[in-house]
Amino acid sequence: MKEEEIDLLTIGEIVAKDFRAASVFREAGIDFCCGGKKGFSETCSEKGINASGLKEELKKLGSVPNTTTHNYNEWEPVFLCDFIVNTHHKYVLRTMPDLVQYTSKISEVHEDRHPELKQVAELFSEINRELLQHLRNEEEVFFPAIREFMSTGSQKSKGTILSEITRLSEEHEFAGGAMDKINVLTDKYRLPPDSCNTYNLTFKLLEQFEDDLHVHVHLENNILFPGILKSVN
Repeated sequence: MKEEEIDLLTIGEIVAKDFRAASVFREAGIDFCCGGKKGFSETCSEKGINASGLKEELKKLGSVPNTTTHNYNEWEPVFLCDFIVNTHHKYVLRTMPDLVQYTSKISEVHEDRHPELKQVAELFSEINRELLQHLRNEEEVFFPAIREFMSTGSQKSKGTILSEITRLSEEHEFAGGAMDKINVLTDKYRLPPDSCNTYNLTFKLLEQFEDDLHVHVHLENNILFPGILKSVN
């Protein structure tokens, strides 16, 4: 990736251009999904990150063959919708019930010594409640509207798309923000010396859930939404 590109693009656009940049930003503690609308320099300044050093890491990507199997930018909106449902929605629906149970359980057992676990359990319970409705709306309203518009160009589906993008973006902000809080409360999922097997499993699943959510939201905020907006406008 060229230096001038990095300076001109937002964090989300950088990852959309080369998904390998996601791992660079993840290591630096930069949110590339909900925080993806900010520019590179602005983000580094806010995070207190050495912009020159991070830029060098991104530039190195250009000298390494890109072996990633998915080029999401080339996918049609309908295909991307199907991928999101079959990959990320299914993962969320499969994983959330266990995490609701586990976060509650370790809070009950370890709260005396680790009071932050109570807030972690409460936050994840909110995420569970909000995401269940969010996924339902996408599968029953938003994604069908995209399919309808791409097939017929109907004005009704166009109106649905425009209104849903605004609401869905706000819901992404909530879910991403709640997971950010959990990350901070757990000190990036660092296990204490007295953690039990369930404690270990819960933190591992939470970290995996956060990683999946970042990719999930990135695909919608930075690829699907801009792509379908170009089609309807």
